[in-house]
Amino acid sequence: MECYKESNRLGMVSWTMRLIRWCPTRAMRRGVYLMVLWCSLCYLAFRFSGQDDTAYAPGNSMTGRLLLQKIVETKAPPIATTEASFNATTEFNPLEAEPLIDRNPSPSELEMALQIQDKIPNLPIRYWQKYKGKVMAKNKTCAKFPSLYDISFNNMYWQTMKTSNGSFYLYGAYYDNRTLVAMKPVIRILGMINRLDPKVKTYCQLWFEGHKEPVFARVFEYKYVWYKKWGNYKNGIFQPYMIACQIPPGYRHLIPESVSLVEKPCDMAVTNLRVINNRPEKGKEKQDFAVCVKGLDFLHDDLSVRLVEWLELLFQVGADKVFFYQLEVHPNISKVLNYYESQGKVEVTPITLPGEQPNIPGLIHMYLKSKVTNKRQNELIPYNDCLYKNMYRYKYIVLLDTDEIIMPKSAMNWKELMETVIPKALLTKKDLRASYNVRNVYFMDDMKHNHDWYREIPHYMHMLQHVSRSFNYTKPGQYVKCFHDPERVLTLHNHFPLSCLGGACSSYAIETTDAHLQHYRADCVKTLKKSCDKEFKNNTIVDTTIWKYREPLVSRVTDVLVKLNFFNPWTGTRSTDIPISGERRK
Repeated sequence: MECYKESNRLGMVSWTMRLIRWCPTRAMRRGVYLMVLWCSLCYLAFRFSGQDDTAYAPGNSMTGRLLLQKIVETKAPPIATTEASFNATTEFNPLEAEPLIDRNPSPSELEMALQIQDKIPNLPIRYWQKYKGKVMAKNKTCAKFPSLYDISFNNMYWQTMKTSNGSFYLYGAYYDNRTLVAMKPVIRILGMINRLDPKVKTYCQLWFEGHKEPVFARVFEYKYVWYKKWGNYKNGIFQPYMIACQIPPGYRHLIPESVSLVEKPCDMAVTNLRVINNRPEKGKEKQDFAVCVKGLDFLHDDLSVRLVEWLELLFQVGADKVFFYQLEVHPNISKVLNYYESQGKVEVTPITLPGEQPNIPGLIHMYLKSKVTNKRQNELIPYNDCLYKNMYRYKYIVLLDTDEIIMPKSAMNWKELMETVIPKALLTKKDLRASYNVRNVYFMDDMKHNHDWYREIPHYMHMLQHVSRSFNYTKPGQYVKCFHDPERVLTLHNHFPLSCLGGACSSYAIETTDAHLQHYRADCVKTLKKSCDKEFKNNTIVDTTIWKYREPLVSRVTDVLVKLNFFNPWTGTRSTDIPISGERRK
């Protein structure tokens, strides 16, 4: 008993030897030896049973597989699946895992055709798919219907026809049966021709549903969508035109499915454009306002947040839908556009430059910046395409850039504004106008702002923060923007109609007390640089008209930015209590 107590008291290293030395009898020493042996065996068993069972042994395939699994477990991240997520204890085994790839069956030819139709609206996919494999022609040698594989494409969205005197680059075709069209119904084709005042005779081959033969119609008009005094008035440069064919008697109750442009009636066509005839669904009336935006060229400029503010303000003042054309944009801009498209508030149409003009990302911007007149001529294609796609669906078409807004001053929105403007216009002239224009006024970035901010307005609300403007407006008729009546305009320019139905274009100047064009820029346009400081920058006033939309605008813009993850999660949150005062924060 005394020996046991002593052994329990002593350290684990020396207790055995001391027991042997202090315990006197042989029997007791034998017991100690057995105890030491038993402890040693227990230690070895415990030591090796806890060792990694994946240790490598040559020739042991199971051990090698376990070793591989152990290595992957320590280095490979968990893989998420669409069905369920791994829990914290799940181990990844590459020998059993299946990669997440698209296993959906390949689309049918019809499904592929419909996908192409969405990407290239001017192709008559449905019509071609329906009659594919059937003989459609005037006869064996005359005017055969061109398949999609016979079309001469250029830069995806253009179709090309080479004639004996110039090349035609065609973008879209439209059915025009408006009340004021003198020779209605008419098929209009929008495109560019590298000739001035084309003299070559051309024909439309009109293809109707249920007819195996085309109907011929001679082109009766090349409408020049430009003024020669603006420059580039020479052959060899792409000039914008609206080409017109009248539907012949006997077929005027029908709407063509597609049209081919040819130099001679029996030519084998290399163009075939779907005839666009967008009308409201049966029982629905026209909506009020469509906004059209020229080809966006912001590859490196991230204007996404300002774009959200601009769009939400447009919807506040009464825009029903905004139609964008896109050359190249920053990924964040694409994120914004995709969001609003999913909401049905925006439609985005990709567009390219026709012919030999560059379409390389980045180079497009450099080209358009250095070739300003060519840029202006190219812009007329999306403006007029937007007009003809929407002329039956909206009461007014508005062409705007993303840095400007038509601000109603005597009303809360555009609809109320036009209810005020139309009676005023009729007092001066009994007929309705083709357009109603608003004067341009500058809200420049540095006008008395000096990087101070209104405390009650978030910094990212550019238009709400910039309420200092030039006292002077640009001259009447200069840099104006319009509400265009699509029942009366024939072709459009950025600032005003170029031609109208029923004679000369008439435009009513909306009084500045009723509305004006708020133009947000860093500087004046080049043509006003000499007078910019004196006339505009150094003569300013504060105009807070936009603040009547402040509360809903801040709320809606912020909500969209939150949904699209534009905020750093570690930054502050917005305030829901917006003060009325205009106190500035230094």
